Amino acid sequence: MEVNRMDVRAFIDRFERYGDRTAFLWREESYSYRWLAREIRSASNQLERLGIRRGVVSLEEEDSPYAAAALFALLRLGCIVLPIDRRLPNEKVREYLAVGEAQARVRAEERGVSATPCGEGTVRHELLVSLLTEEAPGLVVFSSGSTGRSKAAVHRADRLLKKFERAGRANVTIAFMKFGHIGGLNTLLQTLANGGTLCFLNDRSPEEVCRTIERHRAEALPASPTFLNLLLLSEAWRRFELSSLKVVSYGSEPMPPATLAAWNARFPWVRTVQAYGMSELGVLPTKSRGSDSLHFSLRGGEGAYRLVDGMLEIKSESAMVGYLNAPSPFTEDGWLRTGDEAVVEDGYLRILGRRSEMINVGGEKVYPAEVEGVLERIEGVEAVVVEGEPSGITGQLVKATVKLRPGAEMSLGELRRAIREFCADKLPPYKIPQKIALTTESLTGDRLKKVRHAAGAASVGAASIGAGIEDGSPLSAGTRACLGGCGGTRSGEVTCCGPQPITQSQSNDTR
Repeated sequence: MEVNRMDVRAFIDRFERYGDRTAFLWREESYSYRWLAREIRSASNQLERLGIRRGVVSLEEEDSPYAAAALFALLRLGCIVLPIDRRLPNEKVREYLAVGEAQARVRAEERGVSATPCGEGTVRHELLVSLLTEEAPGLVVFSSGSTGRSKAAVHRADRLLKKFERAGRANVTIAFMKFGHIGGLNTLLQTLANGGTLCFLNDRSPEEVCRTIERHRAEALPASPTFLNLLLLSEAWRRFELSSLKVVSYGSEPMPPATLAAWNARFPWVRTVQAYGMSELGVLPTKSRGSDSLHFSLRGGEGAYRLVDGMLEIKSESAMVGYLNAPSPFTEDGWLRTGDEAVVEDGYLRILGRRSEMINVGGEKVYPAEVEGVLERIEGVEAVVVEGEPSGITGQLVKATVKLRPGAEMSLGELRRAIREFCADKLPPYKIPQKIALTTESLTGDRLKKVRHAAGAASVGAASIGAGIEDGSPLSAGTRACLGGCGGTRSGEVTCCGPQPITQSQSNDTR
């Protein structure tokens, strides 16, 4: 199939035309598009002198105007780029470099770019070799890897750029996601393609985001549902003038209905849009049914979708060409299996959750986001992560790890009772958590979305209590015997699972 593409150089040519418009705001300084075009040329010349051309390289830097210029310079030189946040642990960086077969490591700072050889210097993977042979610049985007090794998705840069061929509204946008995340790359490309202004953050705290919106009259904020909930809970919005904000797009994880309702109630003048994207697809243009709706459709002819056995499959020109370190997720006829369970209602899509995260309680499906959305409405609760754990009776049980708001005091027993009473008329019995854990640790990763662990993994820094046992009560021998093989105590913590719900369906459906 012939794919429409957009040449990287044609994309960069726009920067000259945008001239003195402000492209970036960073460390209280503004950088124009004219500066960006000049910096790209300068970085290209420096990189060529360093022998960097048509190779596989990492770009290891914090997000900045200089890092953005180096990224475009590398693509202009026909390179395949691995954008890596330099604050990642060394072990994770080494993993990315090895999987991506990087030949050099590039840094970009105010004083210029630098490059250091690394690896064997030989590119072997067929996807990388194919792009280099075609002289097609590319990007390798890594998944978060929260439950295991990160997957490396290989993209053709021209296909990612194609959807920005037609310029849109020039917004002042908050750079919330990092360049190493597909959402961060999309924000960068969309903002610059439209001649907008990208505001870099000193940190991603609610306070800093609100301060930046006020100071620069920011109009657009792309963020995760988890962050939007944290911003609401922090009440930082009370201390800043946020009337300039016009649109908030959210994605990367399911949005709890309660969070969406609370956000819209607090910011009724802001349009909220559900984005849909993943490392393998890029971010597709969507149209939400309304600011208060979790339903959306794909727009602009950028992709087609279908549901196969309840799972969403998408065909799009912006999809990756493949993984470097995982089996192909494409069907024989070219559809990408997203791994998302979804339904179509009144012509709109609604994402239920990741199939890999679905909990099967005696044949009944439980989607973590639904349970989290209920528990996070309990007074004193800041964040919740729900996941499945093995059960000898129902196959799996629902476990909730809870972080309380600052200043909130609640014992394990009090939390258990609060959950049981609050959920009684809001969730069926099989969805109510049978295992509760309290933690003071963050429940989000570096991409500010919730981190889930493989079934049965211990919660770091968490104390657990069985849903059927009073706080501080000893486990009796009879209690140990009747519960699904949980083994009683571990490292001094109560970890018993509590009584299991008996569900009507006992089928083996694990879809």
